[in-house]
Amino acid sequence: MNTSLNEQMDLIGRGAVEIITAEELEKKISRSIAEKRPLTVKTGFDPTAPDLHLGHTVLIQKMKHFQDLGHRVVFLIGDFTGMIGDPSGRSSTREPMTRQQLLINAETYKEQVFKILDPEKTVIAFNSTWMKELGIDGFVEISAQMTVARMLEREDFKARFVNNQPISIHEFLYPLVQGYDSVALSADVELGGTDQIFNLLVGRDLQKYFSQPPQVVLTVPILVGTDGVKKMSKSVGNYIGITEPPGQIFGKVMSISDEVMLLYYELLSDIPTADFNRLKEDIAQGKKNPKEAKEDLAQEMTARFWTSKQAQEARREFGRVFAEGKNPTDIPEINYPKSGQIWLPKLFTESGTTASTSEAKRMIASGAVSVDGQKVTEENGFYKPGERHVFKVGKKRFVSIVFEGGQ
Repeated sequence: MNTSLNEQMDLIGRGAVEIITAEELEKKISRSIAEKRPLTVKTGFDPTAPDLHLGHTVLIQKMKHFQDLGHRVVFLIGDFTGMIGDPSGRSSTREPMTRQQLLINAETYKEQVFKILDPEKTVIAFNSTWMKELGIDGFVEISAQMTVARMLEREDFKARFVNNQPISIHEFLYPLVQGYDSVALSADVELGGTDQIFNLLVGRDLQKYFSQPPQVVLTVPILVGTDGVKKMSKSVGNYIGITEPPGQIFGKVMSISDEVMLLYYELLSDIPTADFNRLKEDIAQGKKNPKEAKEDLAQEMTARFWTSKQAQEARREFGRVFAEGKNPTDIPEINYPKSGQIWLPKLFTESGTTASTSEAKRMIASGAVSVDGQKVTEENGFYKPGERHVFKVGKKRFVSIVFEGGQ
């Protein structure tokens, strides 16, 4: 805890939308420094999907900031809240998930977050641990701290109520359970997206009820996707998955606009704040080429989830593609109706990339085929539904293929 109050507030505030309240956070940090006691910083994730994308890592990056400052970071897996389904921003009730589905997804989350967080300094917790012990009496007690009128102040619930759209009773429980998580963990700070503000504030209220100092709430922006317009989402298709191949991560980052690039730098990069501010000035004054800055960012993001060597290879491959007069973002895209194990010679032939399977086999055997910048050595490849990959066949043939599903 050798970092000063001002230095801590500067790093913690980077990219933050709102801190409720900044004065309370300063007092908590000052006390933490004086007592040499780290703050407990909580962030919850419901494991409703198996893979994380860069949008999820905005919160994880902010957790890393606290971790780098010496604070205790709790990565809370909402295996209990996940069965309810977060109603935030929803116009309809979420489909319920089984506990087994949630636990399977949770295992992938635990693997993925440690690409950013230090596993030895991260506390992994499951909110089912204390919610099972709370019991029906405890549920009634915390439910008594919230009124229906206040619940209907939420924009999402208000809109559904006005439009005569159903609101299930169990959805009202979600913010109460999330709030009780803060009580169970004695959280000093809770992080969340701007769409989580209602739930985060409930945590403050419940902590006051249980005679705990209220947590500071810090919200971060919702990351826009590669289209620069909509929230990053796998369903929209504008996402950058952190488990995607190196070349794909690099290429997708290179496809974003210069304006979005600066936002990604602020929210996702490890570049020091002073260097980031200098970078913005250099770009504005024409001293720094935006393309070069974007390549630096793409390399950093790729190296974060793979290795420095793979990130460098992805950058070189991207440069070779441009040198041949091909813009990877303009490569023709084909929707392929199958996924799973795919015989590549057939894929290339059906997509018109090669004239025959024999030609495709020869090119694979000679090392003239790559996928997302990685050389292909086998005729078979395994691809999941929804994945997008850029194939290079020979020196000048490129095709982007989206695998839709089925076998």
